[in-house]
Amino acid sequence: MTSFSLTTDLESVIGAKTAKTLSRAFGMHTVGDLLGHYPRRYARRGELTPISTLPVGEQVTIVAEVRSVSTRPMRGRHGVLLEVVISDGAGTLNLTFFNQAWRQNELRVGRQGIFSGKVGEFKGQKQFAHPDYELFDDEEEARSSAEARQHQPIPIYPATSTITSWQLHKAVLHVLAGLGEVPDPLPEPLRTAEGLLDARTALRLIHAPDRPEDVPLARDTLRMHEAFVLQAALLQQRQAVRELTATARPPGDLLERFDAALPFARTPDQIVVGDRIAGDLQGSWPMNRLVQGEVGSGKTLVALRAMLQVAQTGGQAALIAPTEVLAAQHVRSIARMLGPQLAPELMPTLLTGQLPAAERRKAALRAASGQARIVVGTHALLSASTTFADLGLVVVDEQHRFGVDQRESLRAKGAAPHVLVLTATPIPRTVAMTVFGDLDVSTIRTLPAGRAGISTFVAPVAEKPGWFGRVWERVTEEVAAGHQVFVVCAAIDAAAKDADAERPDAPPVDGESERTRWGVVQVAEMLERDPSFDSIRVAQLHGKMPADEKDAVMQAFARADVDVLVATTVVEVGVDVPNASTMVILEADRFGVSQLHQLRGRVGRGSVAGLCLLVTEAAQGTTARSRVEAVAATTDGFALAEVDLELRGEGDVLGDAQSGARSSLRLLRVVTDADVILRARAAAEDVLQEDPTLSRHPELAAAIERRVGREERAALNKN
Repeated sequence: MTSFSLTTDLESVIGAKTAKTLSRAFGMHTVGDLLGHYPRRYARRGELTPISTLPVGEQVTIVAEVRSVSTRPMRGRHGVLLEVVISDGAGTLNLTFFNQAWRQNELRVGRQGIFSGKVGEFKGQKQFAHPDYELFDDEEEARSSAEARQHQPIPIYPATSTITSWQLHKAVLHVLAGLGEVPDPLPEPLRTAEGLLDARTALRLIHAPDRPEDVPLARDTLRMHEAFVLQAALLQQRQAVRELTATARPPGDLLERFDAALPFARTPDQIVVGDRIAGDLQGSWPMNRLVQGEVGSGKTLVALRAMLQVAQTGGQAALIAPTEVLAAQHVRSIARMLGPQLAPELMPTLLTGQLPAAERRKAALRAASGQARIVVGTHALLSASTTFADLGLVVVDEQHRFGVDQRESLRAKGAAPHVLVLTATPIPRTVAMTVFGDLDVSTIRTLPAGRAGISTFVAPVAEKPGWFGRVWERVTEEVAAGHQVFVVCAAIDAAAKDADAERPDAPPVDGESERTRWGVVQVAEMLERDPSFDSIRVAQLHGKMPADEKDAVMQAFARADVDVLVATTVVEVGVDVPNASTMVILEADRFGVSQLHQLRGRVGRGSVAGLCLLVTEAAQGTTARSRVEAVAATTDGFALAEVDLELRGEGDVLGDAQSGARSSLRLLRVVTDADVILRARAAAEDVLQEDPTLSRHPELAAAIERRVGREERAALNKN
C-alpha cells in the first residue's frame, strides 16, 4: 500500500463516496482531519449499553444482545414487519424493519453487536426504526478467535445518520494501515519529561487499542499535543504583534487636567491597571491588553484615560460597542466624564449604521479629518468608508461579541494601533490562557466606594404560583418609592414563530421550558391591563426598534421620565441609570450565568440598594434551576465564571456553536486540564523564546498550520 501523510487528501485514500460523506458530516478533508476525530468512548464485547439512559430524539450507538425476533403482516398495506427486541440485560429496545424479513437469518437470539439509530418512542417503548448494525462473531467464530479479541475495546465515534460509528472505524483502520511517518509536534525533551508516546503510536492506540490500558496514555499524549500546539499558536500571535512598531504615546496635560477634575478617587485596581496601560502606550510595540472587571468596576474610566494619553500626541481612539444603545450610552458617558473643558477639544463622536445619512456623513468626516479624537460606534466603524487621520488606539467593548477578524479589520485602519479589550464577564484562568492567550490580561476586582449593593432572590413560580403576582406588587412598591425598574424578557414577542431566534446567550439545558412564554410584547400588554399600573409609565426597548427610537427611550429612562422599562437583553451591558433599583428577569433559566450576572449589574449602581428577582418555572435539581440559584447565591463574578464553566462545559464556551467549523477543543478540557494547559504554556514559551520562527521545530510549525487555521483562531478569539 502507498504510504501517505496527515495532509493527504481523504478522497485519494478512502474513495470519493466515503470522503464526500465525511466532508458533509464533519467537514473532514484530509487524513489528519479523520484521525483527529477521536472515539467518544469504548465498548467491549459482553459489556452492554444501559438502554434506560438513551435520550429520545438523538442518534446513538450502543452494544446490545438480541432477545427475540418475530415477523407479522403490516396493517393496511402489503408487506411484512420484522420486529427485533434487543436488551442490555435490564431494559429493552425495539428494532423495526419493513419488508426485510431476510434479516432474521442474521439477527438470531443471543447474538451481540453494535446498533446505531435515532432513538424513537412508540407506546412508551424506546425503539430504532431501520437501524444500522454490525454483529459480533457468532459463537463458533468467537471460540476460535484469540482470547485477546474478547477484551479488545470497541471504539464508539461521534456519528451521524449518514455514517455509522463502525463505518468511521473501518475508514480509520484503512488510513492507519497506510499511514507513513507522523511528525511529532512535541520537542523530545518535553515528550520524555511527560512520559508520553510518539505521535504515530498515540494515534494508533487511541483508534485501535489492543487493551483498555492503552487508551489513557494515548489520550494524555494527544491532549498535550492539543494544549501545546494551541498555546504555541496563541503565543505566536502575541509575538507577531510585538514585532510591529508602534508610535509612542506619552501622557501629558490632557490626562493631568482630566484627573484633577475627577470628583472621586480612583480605586487601587484602577490605578494599577491604568499605570500598566500608560506604560504599554509608551512601548515600542502595540499594546494588546484585555481588561476584565466586574460590572461597574470602572473599566470605562481606565479606557478613557488611555484615549486621553493617545489624544495627547494627536492620535485618535475608536471604541467599538456591540449595540447601538450601548454605543450611544458610551458617547454620553464619555462626554459627561470629560466635562465642558475637555469634551469640545476631543469631540467624542457617535458613528453607527442607523444614524441619518447626513449625521453619519458628518461623523465620518470628523473621524477622517482627525477633528474627532474619540469615535464611538458599532460595526459601522468596520466599514470601508470609515477612515481615520491617525488611529492610535482601538478599544473593543465586550470582546465576546466580536471576532478576531473584526478586531483586526479595525486595527488595520491605523498604523499598528494599540488595542485594549474590555470585558465585564470575568474569565477563569484556564479559559483566559486558552482563549485570550495572545493578550496580556489585567483584572479590576475592587468596586468604587459608595455602592449600596444588590440582593438577589429566586422566584420559583412553578412551586409557588402566588409569587408571580408578588413580583409585580414589588415593582409598584419600588416605583412608589421614587425608583425605576428594569423588566427583562427572553424574546420580543413570545407568540411569534421565531420567538426564540433572539434567544439569550445560553444553550437549552435540562429543566428549561421548550418555548418562551413572556416576550416584551406580552409583558407590556399584561401591565397595560393591570389597574395597579395605571399611573406607572411603562416603555418598551428591543433590538428591532429604529436606532433613534431606542436612543429616545433609553434617554427618557435615564431622565426618570419612564418608571418601568420592559426590554430584551439590549440593556445587558453598559447602561447606567443610578436611580434604577430593581431588575426583574422573567424566565431567568433561559439565560446563562454570566448573562444573568451582567443584567443584574444594571441596578445598585448608585446609593440606591439594588434588588434582582429571578423568575423561573424550572424544577429544583435541574441544570436550568441550578444556574439561576448559583447567581442568587453570590455577587462575585469571578466565582460565577467558574460555576458557569462547570455548568455549561467548555463545549459551549469554546466549541462548535462559536467556531462554525471544526470544534475548538477535541480532547482538552479547560475545567479538568488546567495543569496540562499550564505545562504546555510554559513549554511553548521556552520553545518560542529560543526559536521564534520555529525554523528548528518544523513539526510544530506544521501542526500549528494544520490544526489552528484562521477560522480556528477567529473562533477562539470570538469567545
